[in-house]
Amino acid sequence: MEARPVLWIVVPCYNEEKVLPMTAPLFVRKLEQLEADGKISANSRVLFVNDGSTDTTWEIIRGLAARDGQCLGICQSRNRGHQNAVLAGLMEAKDRCDITISIDCDGQDDIDAMDRMVDLYLDGCEIVYGVRSKRETDTWFKRVTAEGFYKLMKSMGAEVVFNHADYRLISARVLQHFADFGEVNIFLRGMVPLVGFRSGTVEYERSARLAGESHYPLRKMLALAFNGITSLSVKPINMITGFGVCFSAVGLLLMIWAVIEACVGNTVAGWTSTICIICLMGGIQLISLGVIGQYIGKTYLETKHRPRYIISERTWEKPERHWIEEGAAGAESPAPRKRTRKARSENAGDGKEGE
Repeated sequence: MEARPVLWIVVPCYNEEKVLPMTAPLFVRKLEQLEADGKISANSRVLFVNDGSTDTTWEIIRGLAARDGQCLGICQSRNRGHQNAVLAGLMEAKDRCDITISIDCDGQDDIDAMDRMVDLYLDGCEIVYGVRSKRETDTWFKRVTAEGFYKLMKSMGAEVVFNHADYRLISARVLQHFADFGEVNIFLRGMVPLVGFRSGTVEYERSARLAGESHYPLRKMLALAFNGITSLSVKPINMITGFGVCFSAVGLLLMIWAVIEACVGNTVAGWTSTICIICLMGGIQLISLGVIGQYIGKTYLETKHRPRYIISERTWEKPERHWIEEGAAGAESPAPRKRTRKARSENAGDGKEGE
C-alpha cells in the first residue's frame, strides 16, 4: 500500500490582516479533514507567503505558526507581486512535500474543491486546475472583461485554461521541472501548462470575498493581461508586421493614384485628407513602437538575471540578526521529503498533455 502524499497549501498574502484570521483556520481544518479521510499525510502543512505587506499580516502569520505546528510562513524582503509570491511558496515547498495547492487567502475559492483535486492526483494527474463554473459574484463589467481576457490570450497563442486563475494542484515532480523555467517576467497561468504532464480540471463556484478589499483593481488586471500576452506570445509583433505590409501596399497604390491624377491635371488642395492620413499613420507608428518597446524592455530585464524573490525570514528559523549571538541560523527547517507515490510510467501516454 502506497504512503499517503504530503500536501502543502501555499497561500500568498498581501495586506490581508482583516481576512487572514478568518481563513487561516479554514485551511487548517481542511488539512485535518483530508488527513482524517486518509487522503494525505499528517505531515502536511499550510505555508503562508507574506508579499511585503505594510500592515500586520506578517505578525499574524508568525502568531499562527507559533500556535499551530501545521502553519508555516515565509516573508519576502519586499513586495514583488502576486505571481512572484506564489512562485516563492511553490519553490519553497517543492523539496518538502509531494503535492502543493496554491490558493488565495481571501476565501473566494471553494476550499472543498481540494478534495477532488487530491482525488485526481491519486488517480494519476500531476496538475489539477481549479476552474470557475460561474461568475455570478462578479459585476457585468468584470465578467465580460475577464472572459474576454482568456479569449484574447487564446487568440494570441498562449496556452491558458479558460476561467482558471491561480487555484491549482501541482505535484512535486512537476515543480522540479518547473524550477528550470528562469523567466523574470512570470505569468503562471500560461507557464504551468507548458511543463506538460497529465492534467485535469475541477470546477467550483467562487463566492464573495470574506473581508477586506481586492488588491486587483482594473489597472492591475490590465497590467497582468498585457504582461501575460507579451511574456508568452510574439503574435503582437507578427500583427504589427502584417499591419505594416498592408499599409505599405495601400500607400503604394495611393502614390500611383496621386501620380496619375497629377499627370491628368485633376489634383486639388487636400489639407484635411492630408492631416487625417498623417495623424492615422503617426498613431499607428507610435502604438507599434510601444509594443516593440515592451518586448525590448522585457528582454532587457531578462538579461539581468535578477532574483524573482528574496526570502528575508522563515517562521521555522531564527532571524539572521541573532546568528552571531546565538551561533545558529535557527531551528531545523522542515526536512525535504522523497516522493511517496511512484511515478507512473503510463503518465506519458494515457492523459492529455497540458490540458
